Amino acid sequence: MKIFVTGVNGQLGHDVVNALAARGHCAVGSDITERYAGVNDGTPVCAAEYVSLDITDETAVDAAIDSAKPDAIIHCAAWTAVDAAEDEANRDKVFAINALGTRYIAQAAKRLNSKMIYISTDYVFDGQGERPWQPDDQNYAPLNVYGKSKLEGERAVANALEKFFIVRIAWVFGKNGNNFIKTMLRVGKTHEVVRVVNDQIGTPTYTLDLAELLADMVETEKYGYYHATNEGGFISWYDFAKEIYAQAGYATRVVPVSTEEYGLSKAARPFNSRLDKSKLREAGFAPLPVWQNAVERYLKEIDWKAL
Repeated sequence: MKIFVTGVNGQLGHDVVNALAARGHCAVGSDITERYAGVNDGTPVCAAEYVSLDITDETAVDAAIDSAKPDAIIHCAAWTAVDAAEDEANRDKVFAINALGTRYIAQAAKRLNSKMIYISTDYVFDGQGERPWQPDDQNYAPLNVYGKSKLEGERAVANALEKFFIVRIAWVFGKNGNNFIKTMLRVGKTHEVVRVVNDQIGTPTYTLDLAELLADMVETEKYGYYHATNEGGFISWYDFAKEIYAQAGYATRVVPVSTEEYGLSKAARPFNSRLDKSKLREAGFAPLPVWQNAVERYLKEIDWKAL
């Protein structure tokens, strides 16, 4: 199968190309830089065919995808800087990438009759309450610009295609980029005490594990909306930080604070990022490993002592 993957300079796109290559698929990676600019770790993504692509350029999208003629597209590229998205100067660009660019890719997929996987987020919901969000919930009410732009991306895919997977994820960490774990490890080196919010609840997602699930999905025709995070229960960012330091052997003390007490974010954050993943099992997909095990494997994968 030939699969076009966007966003390979990022955490998830990097691991998706590697997962596809390991299964013998032909993966074409793309991102906005002239050449692949992610971590150069000798994995298949570094040797895969690479296409420089600005997904906000409809003509360029059509040319790149028509040339590749993929059987499927896994769309990982996105604007993910949640706070920066709130800046007035960035808003048009955020929607151009997350909504308009996604629409261009979906239209190209429709023209070629290609499958498409779109990576979305729990931020499409209002983040309130305690009930885990179901994949087919329709009560959208994004709290911030990022969430609104990703919801528009979802709608662009669903309106254009029948052969689509929309996969919502949360609290992502991977080798190829920055994330909460790397931030905590850096801060823990220089601070004896770290304040972390304990009233935002969800579950982490390891891109290495998610990439395997996406490879499983693209090999099927079990289309629809899905939620995918690691197993292991719902936790707060405070719980996550404590586990990171425990596994890394840091003596850093973690102090729980409320979102209001923390008070540094421009963008409103969801208190409820609980995602119900039972639909994965119902469709026959293997659940992701527990997040504690994912953290353990991740710390072995990265050179975290050099951060």
